[in-house]
Amino acid sequence: MQVAAYATQGPTDPLKPFEITRRDLQPDDVLIDITHCGICHSDIHSARNEWGRAKYPFVPGHEIVGRVSAVGPQVTRHKVGDLVGVGCLVDACLKCTACHDGDEQYCEKGSVGTYGGTEPVIGGPTYGGYSKQIVVRDSFVLKISEKLDPAAAAPLLCAGITSWSPLKHWAVSKGDKVGVIGLGGLGHMGIKFAAALGAEVVMITTSPEKGADARRLGVSDVLVSNDREQMKAHRGSFDFLLNTVPVKHDLNPYLGLLARNGTMVIVGAIEPLEEMHGGLLLANRRSVAGSGIGGIAETQEMLDFCAEHNIVCDIEIIDIKDVNPAYDRVVKGDVKYRFVINMATL
Repeated sequence: MQVAAYATQGPTDPLKPFEITRRDLQPDDVLIDITHCGICHSDIHSARNEWGRAKYPFVPGHEIVGRVSAVGPQVTRHKVGDLVGVGCLVDACLKCTACHDGDEQYCEKGSVGTYGGTEPVIGGPTYGGYSKQIVVRDSFVLKISEKLDPAAAAPLLCAGITSWSPLKHWAVSKGDKVGVIGLGGLGHMGIKFAAALGAEVVMITTSPEKGADARRLGVSDVLVSNDREQMKAHRGSFDFLLNTVPVKHDLNPYLGLLARNGTMVIVGAIEPLEEMHGGLLLANRRSVAGSGIGGIAETQEMLDFCAEHNIVCDIEIIDIKDVNPAYDRVVKGDVKYRFVINMATL
């Protein structure tokens, strides 16, 4: 079927109206009428081919919320009218060890991205959520509570799960001291989640003016990382650091903040980092790790937790015609904290 969308034809071209082909409904498929789609910085990197993997025409969007409008005959988990979401994945083998463990994002045969992957039925590239409708295998469709604002829930499908997954994997809980490095789309969700899990949360930033907003989000303290005395006062005291800084930076000052057996997890920087001193790892048996998105079951767990604790993203809603200037604002850091497209404007 033909579906209205917004696409870019090349790395320097703007996003414009475009018509895409979605596959016909398969027996285990769900057809979703998209109501909202978040703008992730990954959308921008991909659309502009900054990671060197883009195939054009390119339709971004992997923070998708909408209503089920049709289901295949084998679908039992979703019904017409349900409020649902689709994140960064639309398929995987579901048979390998990673998939069996609930880590479909690490599928050993290669998971299929919501955009930029290979469409498993009709071939060609997968197209994302800057579109009127999407067809997705039911195993990759997530339930969203009617308690949640659907627009503000959309970024949970990427920014939310990227922050949630490491907190859960490293079992952050009440009594832990957690530092969130960087206050943006990922960082503000990391603060909300860690606080709701009962941790003592500290915002770590180079911008002291962000302190008031960090406190509103749930931190107990703000640590200015370029203040040597403040850093010294917190040395060796953090059980866990969620590092959301999206660009190359020096990890060494943050490593000194970790307590014995503490871990810093990188979720923001998808690029080479500056040299790290091994001695800081050996001291106190510290660890540095990385984490991407979570699996489907973990993402559903996060969404259910959000419904229970009334957690959503802080957003600015835009019309689809404003997507190109919104991209420029994201690059400049001029958004608190996530743009969401009202897809009714397409």
